[in-house]
Amino acid sequence: MGGRHSLELALPGASIGAVAGAMAGGLTLFAGQPTGMAALSALALAVPLALFGGLYGVLLGHGVFRPGTFGPVGLYWLVAFPVARLMQESLVGVGGLADGVLPFLAFQVMVSLGFAIGFLWMHERLMPHWLVRRAGDNPLARGLLDHYLRFAQMMRARKGARR
Repeated sequence: MGGRHSLELALPGASIGAVAGAMAGGLTLFAGQPTGMAALSALALAVPLALFGGLYGVLLGHGVFRPGTFGPVGLYWLVAFPVARLMQESLVGVGGLADGVLPFLAFQVMVSLGFAIGFLWMHERLMPHWLVRRAGDNPLARGLLDHYLRFAQMMRARKGARR
C-alpha cells in the first residue's frame, strides 16, 4: 500500500520529465536527423528524465525536499540531468561525446539549472492539483498537500505584510 502511495506522488514529476525528454528529443528532427533517430533520441531522454522526475516527487512526499525551495532541487538536477543526457548520448550518440565525457558533462551541468527552473515551475503548478485529487485516499498526498497549504498561507502573510 505504501508503494502505491509513493508511486502516486511520482506521477506529476514523471509526466513532466517524459514530456520534456520527448520534446527535446523531438528537436533533433529540426537538426535534420531522420525520424527514427529522432524517435529513439526522444525515448532515450524521456525515460531517464521521467524516472528522475518521478523520484523527485517521491522524495518530496517523504520530506527530503520542501515545496517552494529551489536550492536543493537545483542540486538534484545538477546531477540527474547530466546523467540522463549521458544515458541518451550513450544510446543514441550523434557526436556529443566527440570532445570527451568531461566537457560534455560540464556543458550539461550548465544546462541543468535551466532545466531545474522549468521543471520546478511546472511541478509547483501541477502537483497541488494532483494532491487535491489524491489526498482522500493517500496519506502521503494529504500530508504533502497540508505542507503546500501552509507554504501558501505563509507566502500570503508575507505578501500582506509588505503592503
